Amino acid sequence: MGEAPKRSTRAGHGDDSIYWDKSKNRYIGAVSLGYTPAGKRHRPKVSGKTKAEVREKLRGLRKQLAEGGKAPANYTVAQAVTDWLAQGLKGREVTSVDTYRSLADNHIIPQLGKGKLRDLEADDLDEWLEAEARVLATQSLKMVHSVLRRSISHAQRRGRAVRNVAELVEVPDGQAGRPSKSLSLKQGEAVLGAKQGTWIHAYVVLSLLVGVRPEEARPLTWSHVHLSRSGKEKPHVDVWRSVRRHGDTKTRRSRRSLAMPQQTVAVMRAHKRRERAECVAAGEEWTEDRLVFPTDAGELRSALNVRRNFRSLLKEAGFGNPKEWTPRELRTSFVSVLSDHGIPIEVISRLVGHNGSGTTEQVYRKQLRPVISEGAEAMDEIFGDEAAAKNQSGEQG
Repeated sequence: MGEAPKRSTRAGHGDDSIYWDKSKNRYIGAVSLGYTPAGKRHRPKVSGKTKAEVREKLRGLRKQLAEGGKAPANYTVAQAVTDWLAQGLKGREVTSVDTYRSLADNHIIPQLGKGKLRDLEADDLDEWLEAEARVLATQSLKMVHSVLRRSISHAQRRGRAVRNVAELVEVPDGQAGRPSKSLSLKQGEAVLGAKQGTWIHAYVVLSLLVGVRPEEARPLTWSHVHLSRSGKEKPHVDVWRSVRRHGDTKTRRSRRSLAMPQQTVAVMRAHKRRERAECVAAGEEWTEDRLVFPTDAGELRSALNVRRNFRSLLKEAGFGNPKEWTPRELRTSFVSVLSDHGIPIEVISRLVGHNGSGTTEQVYRKQLRPVISEGAEAMDEIFGDEAAAKNQSGEQG
């Protein structure tokens, strides 16, 4: 049997103490260094699974303190976080960096930023996390904690911190995250009829009736949209690229070719005619490498831009709460509508790129792959040829 956890007696000034923390299920070692200018006890801490591990860490901590390895006296938490955002995220996706910066600006720097990093204690972080848990979802809370932990690690590697106090605290449960929603059939019909003749209408039709991800739709080019029947293949869209850093899809199984329902084909043909006419009017050369849903300047749209236009469409469609919806829920609606229609989950998984069905679906993105047509056939049955004709006449009008 292992050593029974026992709490040590209180350590005197300058002494080390080791005790068992039941809430963390670990031994905690602390060095007592007196009091901070604010009157709080200054006790750098380390943790480990065994007393031997903690003793070793305490010796290392003592050595660092003796060698003057403490953080600079005026180095703040805000500086540590800012330095990590500027220097520690090279090569990361822009969207990821923006997310980390937003979390830091809204949840770390306002509450902890002015404090000196060398004086930051586990008790301070416990109080901070408990307060944040009242307003953040659990996953967001974990991300905020991760930003702070990685910022302090970055400071340690540069001799600006001795220990990483963020590693000593447990992240509490936050609020329940916003549940994903799906459009009802009636809502779907309203959405498909709103803002006809605009790019956002075409975007919504493609997303809802074909099931592509937002990060796959935004960088889509016309070279991957096949609007004419080729041999035995129906009109289809090749989902092979995304806005991820290397331009690849989420997983290899995400690389797929999806047949388009008749309504989608009609809308996309009209959208392409408009895009080509605008290109010619501007005196530019049309190429199939142009984006399907570009900005007015011909550039890639941001997720925020798409979200704003999508909510404007929802408002026109009669939604009283458009801000409660996101473009990603067009994809969840695609899954729900097909499932309600009786399409097997294995087929839906293939359509949305969650699971492959054979060796032919394991090839690289530049290779042709079979066009998956079950979703298009189902959507034609669900929304009907009448809806497709209505949209086509609306696009031509």
